[in-house]
Amino acid sequence: MREAGGWWRRKSTPAKVETYTRWSFHFFALIYVVSIGLPVFGQVTGPLALWLVLLVCVHAVMCAVTASRALDWTRGRRAQPVRTLWALGAVTLAIAVAVIGITERAPHDDGLGTAVGAVFVGVLTFAAGIGALGVRRRRRVPALVGGFAAGAALGGLPLGYAVPESLVTGMVVLVAAGFLAFTSVLSVWLLNTVYELDEARETRSRLAVAEERLRFGRDLHDVMGRNLAVIALKSELAVQLARRGRDEAVDQMTEVQRIAQETQREVRDVVRGYREADLGIELTGARGVLTAAGIDCEVTGEPGGLPAEVQSALGWVVREATTNVLRHGDAKRCTVAVSIEEERVVLTVENDGMLRSSGGTGGSGLAGLRERLAAVAGTLEAGPVREGVFRLVAQVPLMTQEGAA
Repeated sequence: MREAGGWWRRKSTPAKVETYTRWSFHFFALIYVVSIGLPVFGQVTGPLALWLVLLVCVHAVMCAVTASRALDWTRGRRAQPVRTLWALGAVTLAIAVAVIGITERAPHDDGLGTAVGAVFVGVLTFAAGIGALGVRRRRRVPALVGGFAAGAALGGLPLGYAVPESLVTGMVVLVAAGFLAFTSVLSVWLLNTVYELDEARETRSRLAVAEERLRFGRDLHDVMGRNLAVIALKSELAVQLARRGRDEAVDQMTEVQRIAQETQREVRDVVRGYREADLGIELTGARGVLTAAGIDCEVTGEPGGLPAEVQSALGWVVREATTNVLRHGDAKRCTVAVSIEEERVVLTVENDGMLRSSGGTGGSGLAGLRERLAAVAGTLEAGPVREGVFRLVAQVPLMTQEGAA
């Protein structure tokens, strides 16, 4: 049985922000109905009240649909919802005309005038604010809001407002619609910024891997390039000497053999240096990378004096754990501790961001770490320890390493 709230924790930070943004606009539609539609029942009686509330509900649903499709467009999941925007404008115009018609034909009533005026202003305000989500150029948003405000001022005259009251109605729509449009544009900008930051972090991780591969390639080139060139020259010289029957050909081939063996040893050193990880360097690098990613990282313990095999194995654990925290979780805080308990070195990595991949306890990365630790008689445990907290514990015995040494 899945734990409550697991679907939310499994989401990435950008996905959480997007979900929050979407439901915020849906909540705006609910506020629209509650603040504009429901009060009509206390101001108007009879079927007319029901019709006014129904018009508000229809317009609120249209605004919610427009907001959802506009957000999909901003994220590049669909084309610009031009038809939906035109449909929202048509529905808004139809409701505004209907409200004006109700005012002209219905008997004069103060409660009816107040209700109709609130519906008229609310319809134009929310249409302008939500419509701003689907505008391609943000510079056109003020023109959109100004157009609806002008329409509100002109529409106030058929509602029976005097010129000053009509101007006030236009100003109310201008301010309210402007605030809602600003909120819409700001929400979209924030959502896009969060996605861009997440993509930048992924790009940085890929660049770090690519840089390491380039470094490894340069090291191999430095070792192999020079020695292979010497081997090629001496082999050619040995061939020429052998054709002339010179005894020096044997000496040249002996030198080629020596250089080949030396090259093989140097390649082993390069590969060993690439595959082995220094625990102290990995701890320092983990703290720097996590801090740069906005994660509060605390490192305790002194890795100095540990056998090289232990440091290499635990260094890989720190490297893999840091990668998991950056890529598969939404941690705000991470602690890394190295301690010696009963002739065993214990490395603990704990963070408050539950992993999103296969429950956080599987994956080829952790399987590879278990294989590395098994080579030095070590063990690895990983999993959630309490609500929202993931812990990875690696233990390596010291006695085995000292005996092997």
